Amino acid sequence: MPRYALKIEYDGAPFSGWQRQNDLPTVQGAVEDALRMLEPDFDGISAAGRTDAGVHATGQVAHCDLVKDWDAFRLMEALNYHLKPLPISILQAVRVTDVFHARFSARERRYLFRLISRRAPVVHDRGKVWQVKHPLDGAAMQAGADMLIGLHDFTTFRSTSCQADSPVKTLDELRVEVFDIPYGQEFHFHIRARSFLHNQVRSFVGTLERVGAGAWSPEDVRAALEAKDRTACGPVCPPQGLYLAHVDYPELPFGA
Repeated sequence: MPRYALKIEYDGAPFSGWQRQNDLPTVQGAVEDALRMLEPDFDGISAAGRTDAGVHATGQVAHCDLVKDWDAFRLMEALNYHLKPLPISILQAVRVTDVFHARFSARERRYLFRLISRRAPVVHDRGKVWQVKHPLDGAAMQAGADMLIGLHDFTTFRSTSCQADSPVKTLDELRVEVFDIPYGQEFHFHIRARSFLHNQVRSFVGTLERVGAGAWSPEDVRAALEAKDRTACGPVCPPQGLYLAHVDYPELPFGA
């Protein structure tokens, strides 16, 4: 059966996360419903990562096995037609080999978290960012972020319901970028690793926001990490500012 990789963009607000759930709207369920409009006996898709309710994606990757030998461009167009009017877009479809697996072949995942600091409510980015009304110190947040980079036991920064076999992960990048915007500032957290624990990114950002606000010091982040205790974590930030931005593979199915 021909195998296809799909690059997917979506607004996570209307969905109960990526993973298919009975009687709840999910991104996986919507894409699989669209695929069944093309091939009624279609089984299911596998994705690079499962995003939580309210989390967005600009570069999610999934693969599917189809009976028909589809032209990749026509497959993309057909899926986008059947996904209307849902806020899901198939950015690209490509034919891949049978050994390609969206999850297990991935060698890196990148997330972006958007945080806005300003008093006035956001309008155009409502539901797409986390907004706080107090000023934040970007340099202090970067100093705290630097404590987390490298190979660590991230027990403090994972959900108690996380099903990963081990809390030990290597964090390759946690970079804070600051932009001046009208009446405030926007902060982009660029997070890169091979894989992540459940709620790890949101735990990082929620903790670093406390550093930026002056409630924590950068050294408090190190102490929380070394505690290896979930209760030592700062608050977990809301999901709406989080984006699965990119998934990297040894052989790039979508080009550079």
